[in-house]
This record gives sequence, C-alpha cells and structure tokens, in this order.
Amino acid sequence: MLVRLLYASRAADPQSPEATDAILAQSRSHNPACGITGILCYGGGIFLQALEGGRMAVNELYAHILKDPRHKDVVLLSYDEISERSFGGWTMGMVNIAKLNTSILLKYSERPELDPYSVSGSVSLALLLELMATAAIVGRA
Repeated sequence: MLVRLLYASRAADPQSPEATDAILAQSRSHNPACGITGILCYGGGIFLQALEGGRMAVNELYAHILKDPRHKDVVLLSYDEISERSFGGWTMGMVNIAKLNTSILLKYSERPELDPYSVSGSVSLALLLELMATAAIVGRA
C-alpha cells in the first residue's frame, strides 16, 4: 500500500546550509533502496517535505526524522493512502525557495514566504504540486 506523508520542521541550525545538503544527500542515497520518493522544500529555516512509498518504509523514515537533531518542531501535516505517486520521478527533489517567484508562495499563504505551520496540509501539498508543475524543483536525482 502506498502512502504520502507531508511534514514541516524547523532547522535546528538555520544558518547551516550544510545541514540541508546533508539531508538531501542522505535522502538520495537511502530512499531508492526503501522505495521512497519525495520532495524537500527549504526556506527561512523551515523544511516542508513530502515522502511517498510503502506504509512501513515511510513510517520508519518519519520516526527517524522525529529523532534527527537537525530538525525541531516537527509537525505532521497530512498522511494519506494514495493510488499513485505524485513525486515518483525524484528520489528526493529539492526546491530552493530563495530562487522562486514570490507570487507562487503568496498564492498559498498570507505572506510570500514558506510557512506550512500557518496553512493546512492540503494547501502545502498544492504548493508542492505547483512547484513541481512549474519546474521549480532542482536536482532530479
């Protein structure tokens, strides 16, 4: 059974771009063997990530994220059974919010910044799907 899990977290050290690079590299090396695909958004010290795959694999990865010292204030935004993947082309795609047209962010929130804590999980997912559709995702690995 396929599931999609969407969560938000704050970077424990928002001044460290190396942490984001390390999370991305770890995802890209670990996820293929587990059948996990997804997308990672980072901006303003906040992570927004969608994980797709088998229920057990996604649950185990999320449990690991909850304990990861690079993340704090982890919040589950949505968890759904799905019939097909939306982010199947990425072992882990990355969105650089700093390089986006702010009108895309403003379309989904009160201010032109990434803040999944102030919107619903379905709104955060809609943002990720639009970013994918508008080719705002870098690193198709």
